[in-house]
Amino acid sequence: MARRYLRSWASVVGFLCVFSWIMPPTIAAATDPQTKPRLLVLTDIGGDPDDQQSMIRLLVHSNEFELEGLVASASGTPNELKERVTKPQLIREQIEAYAIVFSNLKKHAAGFPSPDSLLEIVKSGNPNRGRDFIGEGHDTEGSRWIIACTDKADPRPLNITIWGGQTDLAQALWRVRKDRGNSGFQDFQSRIRVFDIDDQDKIHDWLFAEFPDVFYVLSKAPLGTDKREGAYRGMYLGGDQSLTSLAWLDEHVRKNHGPLGALYPSKTWTAPNPNSALKEGDTPSWFFFYPNGLSDPAHPEWGGWGGRYVHEKDGLFRDAKDSVNKVTEARATVWRWRDAFQNSFAARMDWCVADNFAKANHPPLAVLATDRSTSILEWSVKSGNTVTLSSVGSSDPDGNDIRTDWFVYREAGTCQEQVALESRGEHVAIFTAPQVSQPATVHVVLKVTDDGQPPLTGYRRAVIEVQP
Repeated sequence: MARRYLRSWASVVGFLCVFSWIMPPTIAAATDPQTKPRLLVLTDIGGDPDDQQSMIRLLVHSNEFELEGLVASASGTPNELKERVTKPQLIREQIEAYAIVFSNLKKHAAGFPSPDSLLEIVKSGNPNRGRDFIGEGHDTEGSRWIIACTDKADPRPLNITIWGGQTDLAQALWRVRKDRGNSGFQDFQSRIRVFDIDDQDKIHDWLFAEFPDVFYVLSKAPLGTDKREGAYRGMYLGGDQSLTSLAWLDEHVRKNHGPLGALYPSKTWTAPNPNSALKEGDTPSWFFFYPNGLSDPAHPEWGGWGGRYVHEKDGLFRDAKDSVNKVTEARATVWRWRDAFQNSFAARMDWCVADNFAKANHPPLAVLATDRSTSILEWSVKSGNTVTLSSVGSSDPDGNDIRTDWFVYREAGTCQEQVALESRGEHVAIFTAPQVSQPATVHVVLKVTDDGQPPLTGYRRAVIEVQP
C-alpha cells in the first residue's frame, strides 16, 4: 500500500495532526478514490415488495456504482409464492421509469448510467432454489453472467449483493471449480466480495463448507434468537421510526416525485413493522459498498450505512452490535445512520423532478487533512501524543452553511481506553492518544452536514493506530 508523509508543522492550517515528538506520522489511503465500486445484484423481486423499494433507492444512487448485473433470482422467500418463477420484468419496469427522470438526474450529479445500459444487464436466474438445483444441468443466464462479470480484466473486486437466494451464486462457484480446478477457482474467488441477506435459500452451511475462503458477509440473526434481530432489519426497525412511515414516504418519495417514486410500494409484509410501509431489508447489502467516505468494504468490522460485521472464521463475517442511545443491538449498526441515509434518498428523489441544479440540495464535501477524496486515512501515533484533526476546506456545492461534527466510533476500534475529543473552533478537534500496552486503533469520524432541505451529510474517517 502506497504511503505518503505528512510533516508535523503546527503552523500549517489543515494538517491532520501535531505531535510532541520529532518523527512525522504516515498516512495511507485505505480505499481508491478514483474508481467506483463494481456491483452485481441478485434479487428475489416479485415477492415481498421490499425488493422493489430497494431497487428504486439503488437506481437514484446508481451514479456512485458501476452496475454490472441486475439478476432476478427465484421470486419471494421459500414457499411464499404458489409458483416457481423469476420476474425480471419488474426490474425492467423500474428502469423504464428511471429513463423518464434520467435527464433530470444527470443535472444534479455525474455518472448516472443510461437506461439502455441498465436494461442490458438485467438477467434471469433459476426459478428453483436450494442444494438440489446446484450442479450439472443447472447453469442459468444469471449464473453465467456472474462468471462473465467476475472474469473481466478489472483490478477492482466484483461486489455481489444477495437480496434473495444464493442458488445462482452457488451454481457459478460450483461451475468455476469444476471447470477450472482448484487453482483456477482460487483466482476466481479472490475477485469477489459477497453480502448475503439472511441465507434465504438455506444453503449457507453447505456454501461455507464447500467455499470457506470466499469473502462473505452474512447478515442474519444468530441461531436461536428472534430472526428480527438481524442487523439488516435496522433499515426499518429501531431508532427513529417516523422516518420509515407512510407519511414520510408519501412526502419524500411516492407523491410529486415523478414516475419512479410513484412505483415505490406503500406496504410491505413482514411483521412486526410498526409502519408496514418502508422496509427495504435488502438495502444494507449495497449500502455496505457505498463510497460515501464512511466505510471500507475490505473492513466489515469498521461499519457504515450497511452495518458493522465481525470476522467469524475463514472468509465469513457476521453481525456485530453497536451501543447507541443506551440501546445495544446489531440493528443499531444500521439505524444509527437512518437520518442521513433517508435524507440522501429524499434529496435524490427531489433530483428526479428538479430540472435545474439550483432547485434541489446536494451533499457537502467533507475534507480531512486537506484530502478531498472519500478515502479512509490510516496513520500511526505514539501514546501521549496530541492529535489534531482538521476539516478545513470542507464546503457545500449549493453555498449552504455547513456544520462540522466529530465522534469516536468506539466499537469500530480496538482501543479499550476512553478517548475524549475536544473541539477547537469550527474545523478542528483534538485528543490525546491514550496509553496502551500494545498497538490499538481509534476510529474518528468527521460529519459535515449542510443546512439545506433536506440536510445532507458527507463523511470522512481517520483510523489512528496508537503505538505504546
